[in-house]
Amino acid sequence: MATQTIDDLPTPALILDRAILRRNLKRMSERLSKAGVMLRPHLKTAKSVQIGRMAVEGHDGRITVSTLAEARYFAEGGFTDILYGVSVVPSKLAAVTEIRRKGVNLRVVTDNLDVARAIAAAAKDGDTFSVLIEIDSGAGRAGLPWPALPGLLDIARVLHQAPGVDLAGLMTHAGQSYHQNTPDGIAAVAEQERLAITGAAEKLRAAGIPCPIVSAGSTPTAMHSKNFSGITEMRPGVYVFNDLDQELIGSCGAGDLALSVLASVIGHYPHRNQMLIDAGALALSKDISAQEFQPKVGYGTIVDAPAKDMAVVACSQEHGFVGSDDPIPYGTMPVGTRVRVLPNHACITASAYDRYYVVDSDLDGGKSVVDVYDRINGW
Repeated sequence: MATQTIDDLPTPALILDRAILRRNLKRMSERLSKAGVMLRPHLKTAKSVQIGRMAVEGHDGRITVSTLAEARYFAEGGFTDILYGVSVVPSKLAAVTEIRRKGVNLRVVTDNLDVARAIAAAAKDGDTFSVLIEIDSGAGRAGLPWPALPGLLDIARVLHQAPGVDLAGLMTHAGQSYHQNTPDGIAAVAEQERLAITGAAEKLRAAGIPCPIVSAGSTPTAMHSKNFSGITEMRPGVYVFNDLDQELIGSCGAGDLALSVLASVIGHYPHRNQMLIDAGALALSKDISAQEFQPKVGYGTIVDAPAKDMAVVACSQEHGFVGSDDPIPYGTMPVGTRVRVLPNHACITASAYDRYYVVDSDLDGGKSVVDVYDRINGW
């Protein structure tokens, strides 16, 4: 059978460079191992068993997911210590129980006293739960706000005292790190994250409540933290691929972006110095996170572009509008030309696809498809 190249693929298609992926995984693995911190990669980015197995090589196999669909998928793939990192609601406890009955330690998260009571009530007839309480270390999303930590001890006591419930510890996510773009700025957020989660752990322990897991993490704080004291595990996610946002905030370099979208040029419009490609909002997403620090990235930049700052400047559902600061050299990019687009936010861009077409730039510059990895979508 002839080797398939990326020129043989239908567009749009999701392209993963295995060589860059492996370097990204190795960098994070070595950094956290050196720091003495366990790695619990957040696989909501990759949503792929093949990539998940690569991510936990040399570690104990613990992972994080963001949906029950992911939890089932990774459980079926052999993962047995899974943190469902989104606040659980009582109506989902039966599904959690179903997975746990298969020998998977699917851990759940809450910051709510009523939910804690519901978890305690559901732990019966031999069914058990493992729970982490979420702390807000400044991101302003979910969790008990630090330093006040209202209700922490009430929630912890309900869980700790309930038969069949393991209060496994605490978790936090310093999402505000994505709004910094210097190593010192990210390091300051990382220290705030550390102080919040370790301070909450100290509060539990002072009340006589064990706190074995102290879980923190985002890709920026995992990469730039100067002090992991008191943290037992980190949960970076997007580091496996990286993206324009991570490049611009300084979590990676320009050569560390493993994911791209393969698209075809479908139209030339010299009167407005634009081209159209067949990758629009559904293929790229409309995430504009990287524009916070560089507006010219648009909805994704063109790899090896023949003109300055060539990017997808606008999107409709299936059309991407490609513009440039310089005149576009249409003669070198006829209709049908394949281009690759680097995404602003790899997690959201990848969610449009059911597979990765894997290339390897260390083998032939990334021209041949060397593998296909599946991925799970939905909830």
